[in-house]
Amino acid sequence: MKWSKRKYILVFILAFILAIYYFCLPDPLFRDPYSTVLEDKSGELLSATIAPDGQWRFPEIAEVPEKFSNALITYEDKRFLHHPGVDILSFGRAVQQNLKAGKVVSGGSTISMQVIRLSRQGKARTFLEKIMEMFLATRLELAYSKKEILSLYASHAPFGGNVVGLEAACWRYFNRGPEELSWSEASLLAVLPNSPALIHPGKNRDQLRRKRDTLLDKLKTVGVIDDFTCELAKSEPVPEEPHSLPRSAKHLLTRMKKEGYDQQKLRSTVDGTLQKRMEVIMAEHHNRLCANQVFNAAAIVLDVSTGNVLAYAGNTDNKQPGHGGDVDIAMSSRSTGSILKPFLYAAMLDEGKILPKTLMPDVPTLISGFSPKNFNKGYDGAVHADRALIRSLNVPAVYMLKDFRYEKFHSLLREMGMTTLNQDADHYGLTLILGGAEGSLWEITGMYASMARTLNNFFKHPGKNKYDRRDFHKPRYFKEDTVKAGKRFPLEETSLLSASAIYLAFDALKELYRPGEESGWRYFSSARKIAWKTGTSFGFRDGWAIGVTPDYAVGVWVGNADGEGRPGLTGTDAAAPLMFDIFSQLSGKKWFEKPRIEMERIATCRRSGYKATELCEEVDTIDISLLGKETIGCPYHKKIHLSPDQKFQVNSGCVSLEQMKHVNWFVLPAIQEYYFKPKNLSYRSLPPFRKDCQLSSPMASMELIYPKQHSRIFIPRDLNGKPGSSVFELAHRNPAITVYWHLDGEYLGSTKKIHHFGLNPPEGLHTLTLVDDNGEQLIRTFEVLSRM
Repeated sequence: MKWSKRKYILVFILAFILAIYYFCLPDPLFRDPYSTVLEDKSGELLSATIAPDGQWRFPEIAEVPEKFSNALITYEDKRFLHHPGVDILSFGRAVQQNLKAGKVVSGGSTISMQVIRLSRQGKARTFLEKIMEMFLATRLELAYSKKEILSLYASHAPFGGNVVGLEAACWRYFNRGPEELSWSEASLLAVLPNSPALIHPGKNRDQLRRKRDTLLDKLKTVGVIDDFTCELAKSEPVPEEPHSLPRSAKHLLTRMKKEGYDQQKLRSTVDGTLQKRMEVIMAEHHNRLCANQVFNAAAIVLDVSTGNVLAYAGNTDNKQPGHGGDVDIAMSSRSTGSILKPFLYAAMLDEGKILPKTLMPDVPTLISGFSPKNFNKGYDGAVHADRALIRSLNVPAVYMLKDFRYEKFHSLLREMGMTTLNQDADHYGLTLILGGAEGSLWEITGMYASMARTLNNFFKHPGKNKYDRRDFHKPRYFKEDTVKAGKRFPLEETSLLSASAIYLAFDALKELYRPGEESGWRYFSSARKIAWKTGTSFGFRDGWAIGVTPDYAVGVWVGNADGEGRPGLTGTDAAAPLMFDIFSQLSGKKWFEKPRIEMERIATCRRSGYKATELCEEVDTIDISLLGKETIGCPYHKKIHLSPDQKFQVNSGCVSLEQMKHVNWFVLPAIQEYYFKPKNLSYRSLPPFRKDCQLSSPMASMELIYPKQHSRIFIPRDLNGKPGSSVFELAHRNPAITVYWHLDGEYLGSTKKIHHFGLNPPEGLHTLTLVDDNGEQLIRTFEVLSRM
C-alpha cells in the first residue's frame, strides 16, 4: 500500500515536472515591437518606419540566407544541427577555460541558448540564469525546427547601435536585402552580435575586420569556401557609417499604418522601378512649381486590368517646413473643379439624352439663383457636347446636369466609388459638376480606371458582351487583394455605364489639346492616344489631370496643402505636364476596342449634332450608343418662305405660294444666336419680313439676357454711395433694328445694334416691355430687392 502511494506521488511529481517543462516556453517567444516595412510587388524594400521602441527591427524573417547560416553556425555553434539545444562538449570546454582564466572568457552558449537569452532580455548573466537558458533551450528544440531557430536568432540578434535583426542590418550597413549578401558581408554580420555594443560599422573598424577575416579563414578551413573566395572576401572593405533606409512610397506606408497594418511586412502592388522614376519626375516638377509658390503635388499610377497601384506619391518630397509635406494629399478631399465632367458626358450618352455632338446652350444663365460662368468669362452661344467637354466649358455642363438631374448624378458618382460626397444631393445642386463637391485623387483616378476596365472587359468576360459590375472598384495596393479579386460572379446585361458610352467619352477626351511638347502628338505615328481631363478649382487652389489608356490610369493633383491659391495654378498648366511625363515612363500604345455590338451608325445633322431630318442639308454618319436612337430630330433646321429675290421672309398673305422660295434654314434661339454669330461667320440670321407681310414667325426675334423672367435683383451703389444703375441686356436677331424700352408703362428710350440699357428702378415688382420696329413685343417681370 505504501509503495502504491509512493508510486502515485512520483508519477504526480513527474507529471508536474513535465507540465512545467511543456509550458515553460513563452508564447509568443518574443513580444518586441517591430518596424513597419513596405515592399514592392517583387519583395524589394520601398520604405520602413522605426519600431515604437526606437529600434530598427524588421518583422521576423522566414528564411535565413545560406551564406549567413553557414557563417553563423561556423562562428557560434558548429554542432548546432546535431545537439538538442545544449552542446555538452562546448559547455564543458567553456567551464574549463573560465576556471583557468579566473573570469568568464567563454559562455559556451549554443544558438538555441542565445535565442532564449534574447527573449529573456534584461536578465542578469548569472550561473542560475545559464542553467535556465539550457533548460529552456532544450524545450525550444522540441517546439521549433532548426531552420525556425535560426530565423528567430537572425530576426532578434543585436547588430550594433539601434539595429536589431539580420534584415535591418543588411539595409543599414549594405543598403540591400539579406538574400544578396556576399561571403564577406555574411561573415561580418555573423560576428557582430557577439559584441554589438563594442564594435559596429563606424567605429573600431580594424577590430571588426580582424574578426571577420578570422571567420573567413575558419570557413575556408572547414571547406565551406575555397581559397580564392576567401581572399576575395577579405579584400572587401568594412562598411562605413550606416545607410539611411529607402524612403520610396513613404506616404503609402504611413497610410497603411493608419489603416491598421502596423508592425508588419507589407507586400504591395507597387512597381519599385516605376515608383523611383515617378519620384524623380515629381522632384523635377516640384522645382518648377515652387517658383510660383506651389509646394505640393500628388500622383498615382494604376494598372487598369486589376486596379493595382503601380506607383504612389501622396506628396512631393517637400523639405521646406510649413508646407504640409507629410500630408497624404492623394487621400485628401479637394475641390474637384471640372474633373467629373467626363462621367456626366458618358452618363448622358448612356441614357440617350445626347449624341456625341449635340448642340448645347452656352449663354448667360441663371438657374434658381445659380449663375455659372465659363473659365474664360466668355460665351459661344451654342457648342457641340464633345467640344464643350474638350474645352471644359461650364455653362453647357450645367445644362447637361440640369437635364440629367443632379440627384441621379450624385447617386451615380457614389455608386462608382466616390465616398467623399457625404452630403445629400440638394446640398451640392448644379454646382456638383463645377467643383461644388470635394473628391480625392485616390477615388477619382480609380473611377477613371474602372471605366477603362469596364470597357476592356466587355470583350473579355466569359459570356461575351456582358458586364461584371464589380469592375467598378477602388484601387488596390495589397498584392493578396488581387488574388482574392479573381473570384467570378454572375454577369449582367448592364453596368453603371455602358461600354459604348465609355468609348465615346474616351474618344472625345483623347482630342484635348496637350500642353508644351505634347501639343503635336497627332503628327507622330508613334504617339500614344490618351483620354485625359483636367480640372481647376475656384480661386486656383487645385489643379487636376487624370489620363487613361487601356493599360494604365494616371492621376495628378497639384496645389498647396493649406489651400492657398496661386495665379496660373490650373490643371492644364500645372498638373498636365507632370501627368504626361509620368505616362512617358509607361509602355503600350494600343487604343480601346470599339464595342460595335452596342453601337449603331446613324445620320446626324452636321451643324446641330442631332439626328438628321429631311431639312438637314449637311449630314454626317457616326456611331452612337443604342439608346441615342431615341433622341429627337434636329430642332434647329426650319423651312422658311422667302420672297422671289430671297431677301425677305414672306407668307401667303402677301405672296402666292407659286412665287415663294422654300428654303431650309439653320436657326438658333435669339440669345444663342447673339453669342454664336460673331464667332461663326458662316452663320446667317433669318431675313426680316417684308414690310407688306404680316409677321407670323413662331420664332422669337429677341430675348432678354439680363434679367431673366421673374428674377430678383439688387441695384448696386456707386463709389460715392449714391444709387447706381444695373445694365439690362437684350439679344435681337436683327442688329440693324431699333428696340424701344418701357418700364412699368413709361417710355425710357431706344437702342440700336447694341441693346444695353442702364436702369435704376426702386424696390418692388416691375414690368419691362420691349418693342422693336416690326412691332414684336417682349414683356418680362422682375423684382428689385434693395440697393446694395
